[in-house]
Formats: sequence, C-alpha cells, structure tokens
Amino acid sequence: MGLHHYFGHEDLLRCRFALSPAWETMEAVRTLKLTERQGYHLPWLRRIRAAADGLDLRPLWLLMPHRGHSADFIGPPPSGPGVSFEEELALIRGADPAAAHEDMRKSLACTPGALDSDAGRYLLADPARAVRDLADLMERAWSLLIEPHWPRLRALLEADILFHSRRLAAGGLQSLFDGLHPGLAWDPASLTLTIERPSHHERVLGGQGLLLMPSAFIWPGIAGGFDPPWQPTIVYPARGVGALWTPAQENTPDALARLLGRARAEVLCALEEPASTTALAHRLGLAPSTVSAHLGVLHAAGLLISARHGHQVRYERTPLAIALTTGDPTP
Repeated sequence: MGLHHYFGHEDLLRCRFALSPAWETMEAVRTLKLTERQGYHLPWLRRIRAAADGLDLRPLWLLMPHRGHSADFIGPPPSGPGVSFEEELALIRGADPAAAHEDMRKSLACTPGALDSDAGRYLLADPARAVRDLADLMERAWSLLIEPHWPRLRALLEADILFHSRRLAAGGLQSLFDGLHPGLAWDPASLTLTIERPSHHERVLGGQGLLLMPSAFIWPGIAGGFDPPWQPTIVYPARGVGALWTPAQENTPDALARLLGRARAEVLCALEEPASTTALAHRLGLAPSTVSAHLGVLHAAGLLISARHGHQVRYERTPLAIALTTGDPTP
C-alpha cells in the first residue's frame, strides 16, 4: 500500500525544489477546517479570524476531502522556482472546463454525499463558471489570509529549500529523503520513493523528475499524487514551522543583548535560518534600512556571512555567532 513514485535514471537528475503561493493559500484554507493542524498557527488564526469569517470557503472545502483526491487545478504544482501568485492564479483561471469537471467529480466522490449535494451539483453543472468562481475565491483568500504574511512564510520556505539542497549535495537522494518526512521511504535498489498511505497508487516519473515543495500549513501530513498532466510533486512540512509565528525578540538572551546591544542581538538571533534583509525586517517589524545597517556591522565583525541567491542576498550566522546565540561553544 502507499503512493509509489518510480524513478528512471533521468529522473535522478531532475529532482528540484519550488514554492507555491497558491498552494500555501489552499492549505491555509484547509487548516481553517482541520483543527488538528492548528496548534502551530494559533497566532496567525487570531490575526486572520475576522477576515476569514467574511469568506464563504465552503466551495473550496468541498473539494478538499479528508482522504482521497483534492482538485489539482485549484493548487497546481508551480511551473518554476520563483512563480508569483498572480502567475498561478492565471493558470487556475485558464483551467480547461472539461478537465476541471472531471477533477471536481473525482474530488466530490471522496466525500459521502458531496456529489448529490446542492453545492456539488452546482459546481458540476457549469464547470466554466465553477472555475471562475473558485479562482475568485482563491484570490480573495490569498489577499486576506496569506499575502499580508507572505514575506514571513516565504522566508521559512526558502530557508527550508536551502537546508535540504545542502543535504542533497552532501549525501545524495538517500540523505535528502530521509530528512523530509517520516512517512517517506526511499528504496535505492528499485529507485522507488513511497509515501505511506492506506490506498495504493503508482506514478512512473518518465523523465519528468520530481518536484519537492515545502509547506508551512501541511504539517503534520505530507501530500503527493498529482495526476497527469501535472508535474509529479511531493509536498512536505517545512522545517521550523513551530517558531514561524513566534516574535523573534522573544528568543534573544539578555546577556547577548548587553554584549551587542538589544537591536543587533535581535537581528542575530532572528537568523536561525539564512534570510534576506527584507525577510528579517518583516519578521522583526523594523525598517529594511535599519536591519541592513545592523547586518553590515555584524558582517564586518565576523558574525555573518552572505551569499547571493538570484536577486536576493541572504545572511547566515558563522560558527562564532551560533555559539553566541545558543551558548554552545562547539556548534
């Protein structure tokens, strides 16, 4: 039993990471429905509660069964590593109505009574209208639930990708898959990656490779099984989600604040994962220019290193800085 991904030799060279604003929006909507997911996100839930109460999310929830097929066209795998929500929304709006009808039918069939419900019949009666309505609802959910918090979420997801990319470079696919989720099992003899689940499903990658996508909202689960024509994809919980909504200032030791000054110590302690100036400014509630000045001083003091990733410069603590922030002399 399980979801089995069968690799060919070409697929071994085509494993890549991406992040998806649309997927995070969809999973945030799902989290509002699933109380077992909400423990790490209580601060976020308090902030968005009034906005969420003004949204009728029932059409999306209807296509998110507790087990079984969720409608792929609502949260398709991203086409590239840096895709924007606007680009993904255009893809959702452009969904083929006939394909969307079958996608919704499969999803509704996974919830007893959903196919014959008034809402289910409404979605299937006019799939072109349903695509428009669902895209509009996704756009409103993004604007109210995710977009105000996207810099913080994106920083978490990018830090996760950087961490696992290093694991892949250092230890290969075995090391990578061992660290993604306990429900994943890699068999190097048969080149098969399996997600544990009660049903049986197979996917031959066929040279497309595998897309790996971290998510802040999917914890503690893991998702896969996107059907053709979608890129084979596995979505797993991002590292560090437990501290996602914790104010960075709460993690700053008083002794370090006396040594460096409170503001610089808070910047240093906020760099639990590599991050850009903008991401740090958003997390700390400071102006980017202020954070940039502190980063410059910390970098000059040998406490940070920097590296360019695309259009961003990300800062990372040196071993000395790790020792100062954790109290461990042998980080």
